[in-house]
Amino acid sequence: MRKVSFAEFGGPDVLRLIDAEEPHAGPGRIRIAVRAAGVNPVDWRIREGQVLKAHPIELPSGVGLDASGVVDEVGEGVEGVAVGDHVFGEGADTYAEFAVLSAWARMPEGLTFEEAAGYPSVVETALRVLREVGVRPGQTLLVSGASGGVGSAVLQIARERGIAVIGTAGAANQDYLRGLGATATTYGEGWVERVRRLGPVDAALDLAGSGVLRELVELAGDPRKVVSIADLRAPEFGVRFSGVAGSVPDALAEAVTLISRGRLHIPVEKSYPLAEAAAAHADSQAGHARGRRVLVV
Repeated sequence: MRKVSFAEFGGPDVLRLIDAEEPHAGPGRIRIAVRAAGVNPVDWRIREGQVLKAHPIELPSGVGLDASGVVDEVGEGVEGVAVGDHVFGEGADTYAEFAVLSAWARMPEGLTFEEAAGYPSVVETALRVLREVGVRPGQTLLVSGASGGVGSAVLQIARERGIAVIGTAGAANQDYLRGLGATATTYGEGWVERVRRLGPVDAALDLAGSGVLRELVELAGDPRKVVSIADLRAPEFGVRFSGVAGSVPDALAEAVTLISRGRLHIPVEKSYPLAEAAAAHADSQAGHARGRRVLVV
């Protein structure tokens, strides 16, 4: 099969499309013929060697955590899923023609493979940071970098829970944030005062890693009310860095419920063929996303 791999840490140019042995589903796992793979910031952070404590790897390494596709192998002890089912979930080395998943769910009706590949890690992360930051119904959450995949999920889940959200994003994404139920403002010079004019903030999330932790702590009033998924310097500010996944099966179940009820939709901003994984990583690192980027197999 073909898969994307890298043999050294570095920029997007270290990614190569190679021929590799097919993986197979062991006990408690399934294998899918991949139709699409989600591109997550954690993918290029791993490629750069940034997050090795949370994601230890051996080189050469495959890439990717999220995927959607068609089940073609079911491992020992697995029940409730059969060859031919359309599923989405999380596994390892998903930038490939075949991948083994450790957590999965059947794709909700009406969802395309491209759309489905964008949900697993994003929804798990959104649910996790909302829990960790401790924001409650009736309170106001500030989200820095709100227009990407995780931000899109946070805004919609918060709205469903009765939490008000102020979201920062580029000028081109202001209407997008408003469409997801947030009060929107731009980042850049003067952004702290713009947020202050919108009202008090009870908690804050840093989803972009754009060097704003000091300001987020100031606005939230307490470093314990701030969580970052993108700035490795978070502990220097007394802020929690959230980089380790929680229960992916529970997150997938909640995603299915919300999608089926029409309460969660994360658009695919751009799709790339598997051979253009490097371009997908470069675009992801450049930021300014609206929703998700995926690779199509």
